[in-house]
Amino acid sequence: MISTQHIINCSNPDCEQPINNIGERLCKSCQTPLVYRYLWATGTMAEQITPGTKIADRYEVITQKIWLDTQPGLPPNIPLELPSEVIPYLKLYPEQLHIPQPYGFTNSSISDINDILLLENAPIDTAGNLYPIITEVWEEARAVRQAYWLWQILQLWTRLLELRVAASLLSPDNLRVQGWSIRLLELHQTMENLTLQDLGQSWQSWVLVAKAEIAPGIGKIIQQMCQDGADLQTVANQLNQLLLASAAELPLLLTVAGVTDTGPMMKHNEDACYPSNSSHFTDKHLNPHLSIVCDGIGGHEGGEVASQLAVQSLKLQTRALLNNVAEQTEILPPDLLKQQLEASLRVVNNMIWSRNDEQNRQGRERMATSLVMAIQLPQRIVTNSGWESENTHELYLANIGDSRAYWITANYCQLLTIDDDIATREVCFGQSLYRQVMQTDHANALTQALGTKEAEFLNFSIKRLILEEDGILLLCSDGLSDHQWVEKTWQNYAVPVLTGKLTVEDAAHHWVKLANKKNGQDNISVVLTLCRISQAYLVPVTPTPLVVEPTETEELAITAAEGETSELEISTVESLAESSQALLNLDLTEKPALNPVKETSRSQLVVLLGGFLALVMGSTGLGLFAWWQLEPESLRRVCRQLPQQMQQFCPEPE
Repeated sequence: MISTQHIINCSNPDCEQPINNIGERLCKSCQTPLVYRYLWATGTMAEQITPGTKIADRYEVITQKIWLDTQPGLPPNIPLELPSEVIPYLKLYPEQLHIPQPYGFTNSSISDINDILLLENAPIDTAGNLYPIITEVWEEARAVRQAYWLWQILQLWTRLLELRVAASLLSPDNLRVQGWSIRLLELHQTMENLTLQDLGQSWQSWVLVAKAEIAPGIGKIIQQMCQDGADLQTVANQLNQLLLASAAELPLLLTVAGVTDTGPMMKHNEDACYPSNSSHFTDKHLNPHLSIVCDGIGGHEGGEVASQLAVQSLKLQTRALLNNVAEQTEILPPDLLKQQLEASLRVVNNMIWSRNDEQNRQGRERMATSLVMAIQLPQRIVTNSGWESENTHELYLANIGDSRAYWITANYCQLLTIDDDIATREVCFGQSLYRQVMQTDHANALTQALGTKEAEFLNFSIKRLILEEDGILLLCSDGLSDHQWVEKTWQNYAVPVLTGKLTVEDAAHHWVKLANKKNGQDNISVVLTLCRISQAYLVPVTPTPLVVEPTETEELAITAAEGETSELEISTVESLAESSQALLNLDLTEKPALNPVKETSRSQLVVLLGGFLALVMGSTGLGLFAWWQLEPESLRRVCRQLPQQMQQFCPEPE
């Protein structure tokens, strides 16, 4: 049927007059922001439906295959038994930055069968228009963005190949771009055995119009991909080198500010963040390279301790990691750096786990914390222009729990993380559609956080981004992100920062005030990083090198570690289950300074012991150093659990 009235319903279930005209931003009755949820309708039947048609008395056909749900407050139609075609979408839910998700099914009005799958999170902008095809904007894109798009496609290749949907990456019309990010319109299944050669062939026409500084490099990579038996890891390493050499051509200016607030209803603040408004000074070695938000679980003296412990430990480990990276003479690959970050998170987890065991905390009394953390790791590299840059613009993002990260530009807001909750678990297992499981009780209950399980049973999400456009990285606890308040308000706060009308600090405070008003039953933490990439300064200049001055103790740690196998050379990270029993009684309160002479000898012994434990327990020297810094007595207790022949390396008790 053809719709004669273009209306949209308010999603507020308590609204007495929910009908509004399409185009309104607020409900005229209750002033609730109206939800415009544009969907991509898949299948050949959807192509036959003309714009202006209304399907199932709720979906307005805007243009061919783009539908608007005019009743977004109602659950979509979902069959009891999910068709096989939706399973790859569900299993790829962690990649929702690139891949849309099933929303529901409907019939085409031509048939009574639910033959049309509707996808949400498709590459459609807020006005209902598709984002451009990659080939439409390829020639105008900068070299770094061209390389970055290819890198993302290559990273998706293996996972899609496993699910037999890698053909989705071979059709340019299916590849859309939203700024820096690759967005797939839909998944294409095939029984054909595709190879890296197929992917290389699909790129061949692109190299002809690639930017001059990267065209030869891309040409060589494609040539290698098209050979029989091409090795994916070799291709990935070469493309990574080309990408970083392109990114390093650009300048980068970072400004970071963080705020944590108890909120109007809570008595204690179980959140912790870095940097924080409560900090007496900013660590010049970490700022602006590190930002952290932790949301504690377990009440006062529980979640409060867990979140602070996580922040303090990660600050220590990050300082040492920055030192280590600065000393490298070759580019460290992303997989190796991800392994190092994961090892650090396992260290923190087992500290909290052991504290719970020591205090006999059971069930909901066990303290834990969510975590979202971003580290901008500068590496030295010779750029495509031939000069040495001090920064490859790499940003590593790690999260566990439901604290979130967003990337915001003047034109869009992208959610970068996935919540570790029951809804996510059910979707990833292919059991339910997201909208379906959200109708059940406890859908938002966490399935993992730091301290809830031994480290070997946790799965951390760690991804790498390349900073190649002006934007804001927002880290926040669910005190702000609940009820989609970031998505609803980013234009109010982020855009003024990007246009210079609002400072980063003021924007963080404004978002906290909003959260107190809208989600006031929780603590709130917000950390913003403003990333400036200036087009005006592309001529080579002598960059200011990152100098991370170690403390005296850290200098000794680095010196003692020379000649040993580097922590960054450990290619696998084993379980830390055994060591979790040894991390006991960490206390974040201040302690008297140790005698400098005794501290020197202890630090040397700690590093030697750390090297051994790193091998036998799957830990890292950086993590062990952090334990000793936070609580020396804990390390002694570790020593007492070692075999007798190893205890000679332990510090003697006073």
